[in-house]
Amino acid sequence: MSTQTEATEAARAVERPVNPGRQRAAQPSTRVESRVWTGRPSQIANLGAFVWCALLCWLVIPIFVAVWRYLLVRTMRYELTTQRFRVTSGVLARRTDELELYRCKDSEFSQTLFQRLFGLATIAMATSDESSPIAVIASIPACRAKELREQIRNLVEDLRDRKRVREVDYS
Repeated sequence: MSTQTEATEAARAVERPVNPGRQRAAQPSTRVESRVWTGRPSQIANLGAFVWCALLCWLVIPIFVAVWRYLLVRTMRYELTTQRFRVTSGVLARRTDELELYRCKDSEFSQTLFQRLFGLATIAMATSDESSPIAVIASIPACRAKELREQIRNLVEDLRDRKRVREVDYS
């Protein structure tokens, strides 16, 4: 009888999780964050600097300035998910700035004359985040920027409804 009891206890031990807290944390949540859009600014934003560097290339230093400006834009990456907006930048050291979308107060679509000539646009988001009160998506294709601004607006409203958060200004 003792062998049968030991076998039953051994079977129960196999069924029982070793660390139940860990297993609960590993379960997938119902609110899965998924990527909506990723992009980079256009190198056309550096066109003015590149022209000046080309004109003054005989000084040698502008060549390094042009390469540095190219690398700054090349290493910048925007990522919009269903819950956050991330900006990753940096040539030698990386920095990632995250913005919870429900903190977005307002968004603005703008085009300078230079951007209009090349079909680019900028989206600026005013936020209640202290570390980054204004988040900017600079020099992206204008047709995509209009759609992206609407997506951001819809995502912000959905997140606010889901989290039951409303923005209140005490000014």
